Amino acid sequence: MTSHPSGRSPWQMTDFDVVVVGSGIGGLVSGALLARYGQRVLVCESHSIPGGAAHGFSQQGFHFDSGPSFFCGLSDRSSLNPLRQVLDVLGEQVQAIAYDPLGHYHFPEGSFPVYCDSKRYREAIAQITPQGAAELARLEHRLLHLYEALRGIPTLALRSDLKLLPLLLRRYPLALLKLLPQLRSIRASVGDLLDQDVRDPWVRRLVDLECFLLSGLKAEGTIAPEVAFMFGERSRSVVDYPVGGSAAIVAALVRGLETWGGKLRLRAHVDQILLESGKVVGVRLRSGETIRANTVISNATIWDTYTHLLQPEDLPAPYRQKALATPAIASFMHLHLGIRAAGLESLTGHHVVVHDGEQDLTTPGNTCMISIPSVWDADLAPPNCHVVHVYSLEPYEGWQQDETYAMRKRDRAQPLFRALERVIPDVRDRIVLERIGTPLTHARFLRRYHGTYGPAIAAQDGMFPSCRTPIPGLYRVGDSTLPGIGVPAVAASGILCANTLVSPQQTMELLNLLQLYGVTRS
Repeated sequence: MTSHPSGRSPWQMTDFDVVVVGSGIGGLVSGALLARYGQRVLVCESHSIPGGAAHGFSQQGFHFDSGPSFFCGLSDRSSLNPLRQVLDVLGEQVQAIAYDPLGHYHFPEGSFPVYCDSKRYREAIAQITPQGAAELARLEHRLLHLYEALRGIPTLALRSDLKLLPLLLRRYPLALLKLLPQLRSIRASVGDLLDQDVRDPWVRRLVDLECFLLSGLKAEGTIAPEVAFMFGERSRSVVDYPVGGSAAIVAALVRGLETWGGKLRLRAHVDQILLESGKVVGVRLRSGETIRANTVISNATIWDTYTHLLQPEDLPAPYRQKALATPAIASFMHLHLGIRAAGLESLTGHHVVVHDGEQDLTTPGNTCMISIPSVWDADLAPPNCHVVHVYSLEPYEGWQQDETYAMRKRDRAQPLFRALERVIPDVRDRIVLERIGTPLTHARFLRRYHGTYGPAIAAQDGMFPSCRTPIPGLYRVGDSTLPGIGVPAVAASGILCANTLVSPQQTMELLNLLQLYGVTRS
């Protein structure tokens, strides 16, 4: 174990301040920050590699991302990306490669480039619908105003209790005043703003697609700050890809955790969160080992936490029933390929293909996301090859391991192959390595309820649950606690949870450090 910078002596594995269940981004961020705050932290991961949905894996010299493929702000200290802020205060860096355009959208009627630069983005749209481009400019104006208002308060300052307001009033009074005119937009859905500014049906579908890629929901179900963050980071910061893939981000967080005295245990499957007199006292592993701690943070989904890690009687019945009734986004079909790259020198790294314009974007197999990260980082694939990840929504229901599984898996992968053929027409002849994943694969390797990518709480249906639970000492992080199924949202959940467990003064000290970084480093 790496010694703590303060020189504190090693501590016993059965005596921790905090046990984190799961090493997804939310779990690693909360654990690493709490270690940075001086807490004794153990992160327990069921699998042999950390990272949860953001882990990477390698086969035959091809290095794949298992989930996230779109990143921003990793190489820009002025970025609003919560992950960037965490890495700064942990003293960690992730090398990243900036690029623009970020990719192409392919609709049945044609394709167009998606630029980070908002002016070039609108010019590309104007080639299809000039009126729609003008309407989109008005929507972007609203969203960028919201983004600029949010810039004044770093995510690293936030917490999930009543101590938040005095901290903000003391440190960010002017930023709070700037946010006041934006309160309606903060609580609005993108659909609400869309109805005010955009009538063009093509642009409305485009915005629906942008929202779907961020939240798994269309504009009417996606909260405005989430898309404001996306538009703002694209146009005000930088879109970049971490060298080494998403696994490089995970490695940086693990280094930060261990540098500040925390510990990660792999192949440590938590079977149960232990309570005494209604309060958390630790966890029990599948091996039978008991680890005692006064605080447990679950990075498992809301459904897995409340059905597998706790007994039904541990929670108030109405609370448990409401929590378990939370709707879930469907799971995914995944296609991981290693292909020969000869003749593909002009390839871009991101593509989204919509097969049928008459079908809903959320119809399984209709909208397919394609990532080819070896376009930016050639070391992810063997020489003269590319690594490819294609995925699309797929319901968990009806999938089972039986005699039809292999045939059904191949059949449901065909929309993914057809999507990739829009970009690389002869891709089937180029394949060196092929792996197909189903919702069963997603559920098995990520230990996620039905292989879901997170809750489907629409903006109009209420707030996401916070990191707090009715059980003293039990907290939650990850995509079941904040809107959005991407890295910034789950990183933010880890920040809010960690800050809630320490004093505002401790958070102020990290904010001072963050401000110092912003002043003294480029």
